[in-house]
Amino acid sequence: MASSSWDRFEHDPRSADAAGLRASDRDRDVALEVLGEAYADGRLAREEYDDRAAAVVSAKTLGELPPQLEDLVPAAGLPVPDRGTLQPASDLHRQAVDRWARDRREAVTGLLTVSLICWTIWAVVMFGGFPWPVFPMVAQAAVLLRTQLQKQDIVERHERRLLRKRTTELGPDTDAGPGDD
Repeated sequence: MASSSWDRFEHDPRSADAAGLRASDRDRDVALEVLGEAYADGRLAREEYDDRAAAVVSAKTLGELPPQLEDLVPAAGLPVPDRGTLQPASDLHRQAVDRWARDRREAVTGLLTVSLICWTIWAVVMFGGFPWPVFPMVAQAAVLLRTQLQKQDIVERHERRLLRKRTTELGPDTDAGPGDD
């Protein structure tokens, strides 16, 4: 049985006694999961989700968390719906970073493969001539450089795709049941 999101914190962050306590990674993960669910449900726009998630990640005390969640979570002990297949926001981020790492490996592999093939052709056919393999190498190196330099943007794009995929898999709460794909 699902419990209230507030009950999932180690100490209730709304409590005056707990507000000054340092927030743990687990507390931040709970808050990020609530924000992720609200974003997936369409209750937060991407910009608002980003702003609130940044505030949660930088929160030092428990008292900094409720302002980011209070309009998303009932104050009383109403149960949070059991979402079964939903993953915490930290899992989505980890998966997005893993996909970026795969993109980077593919860029390195592409650079090495294109370079090897082009330089082999050049060496066999026109050794000593114009070194044209430099051009495809530079293009592949640019892909690798872009992948490395734009890590944050690529990870965010993967997170959005994973979130959309998760939302699509769950379907609207009222329209489709499991297996109606």
